[in-house]
Amino acid sequence: MREPFGPLLPGIRHVPNTLGFTGDCGPAAELDCVRAIERAIAEEGPETVAAVFAEPVQNGRGALVPPDGYWRELRRICDEHGILLVADEVICSFGRLGHWFGSAAEGIVPDLITFAKGATSGYAPLGGAIVREPLVRGLYDSPLGGTFTHGATWGGHPVSTAVAVANIGAMRDENIPGNVRDLGPVLRAGLDEIAARHPVVADVRGTGFFYAVEFTADRDSGRELTEDQSTRILREVLPDAMRRTGVILRPDDRGATMLMVAPPLVADRAVLGELLEGVDEMVASVARAVA
Repeated sequence: MREPFGPLLPGIRHVPNTLGFTGDCGPAAELDCVRAIERAIAEEGPETVAAVFAEPVQNGRGALVPPDGYWRELRRICDEHGILLVADEVICSFGRLGHWFGSAAEGIVPDLITFAKGATSGYAPLGGAIVREPLVRGLYDSPLGGTFTHGATWGGHPVSTAVAVANIGAMRDENIPGNVRDLGPVLRAGLDEIAARHPVVADVRGTGFFYAVEFTADRDSGRELTEDQSTRILREVLPDAMRRTGVILRPDDRGATMLMVAPPLVADRAVLGELLEGVDEMVASVARAVA
């Protein structure tokens, strides 16, 4: 999806993601995925870098949970060079990771947060940005007169914003982030148990109510899926298993053959049990297809 827009966005640098790094990997400042950011800034010149963008848990490539200290290092690097730190929380905010904002789980405060989806639980379209007060004051005091002059036909739409207020109020009153924190380990344990029984699962990654199940041909021997097997799994095997089980999830092929698991934030143990039964059948279907 990014390819057609690349020529329109000169000056964007990409650095390696955190795949393969999770938990305690030693001092975060010494990790390749962190040092690559510092190298890119040095190569471009810190004075030319406007911002560093990252997701608290990266969606692309399948629920990549960063290693311990990663976000603190991002904050340190940006502060050292006068660069803004932007948390892309379109997926991670409003309870998905068990916190109102995923960056809060990392113990840092970004300069901007982009959000959408979860603010209304998808009942109405809404996206936005949350900006630290010093940046807003800088805009208000600028020669621009304190506003952006581009049009926003549907900006601040009263229906979507009213839905967001009602939704966030319900999430607060029903302690939905707390439900995710309490039951996230139950979801993780169930997915790990399924993976242990099926060698076609290469990895289970994620946190809160956001996980990826990555497939391979045989975990024990290291045999990878062929391109034909991957295509069949994504287009035939998993959709058929979803129809049979009544559990609808999202197959993903960005970098690997995966099944994304993101249950409703209000799910209780019974709902998670039904979900895990469906996942078990989907994984078993993949195993039969590969065999």
